[in-house]
Amino acid sequence: MKLIVAVIKPYKLGASIQALAAIGVTDVLHSEARGYGRQKDHLKDYRDDRFAVAFLPKVRLEFAVEPEHAKAAVGALIAACRTGRQGDGKIWVLDARAAEVEAVRA
Repeated sequence: MKLIVAVIKPYKLGASIQALAAIGVTDVLHSEARGYGRQKDHLKDYRDDRFAVAFLPKVRLEFAVEPEHAKAAVGALIAACRTGRQGDGKIWVLDARAAEVEAVRA
């Protein structure tokens, strides 16, 4: 199994979920996150306020797929989230062994 973790812009959540559903990914965890990377240049807009919001709102998606579907899932996320501007997000693909997964209800 591959665990895919993506940090994207909040307004791209709906498009991301639709793109993943179109390729058969139905179990997705999302949570609110805050952060910045190359977008930190936005802080110069708040140079007079030391306590201005330093982190931008983001959404973190996490889901697991079979290794042969990982490339399609990443491609779907990129197609759904890309605006061509800084801050579109990041995607990590990690190994996750299915033998180590336990269901809480079981």
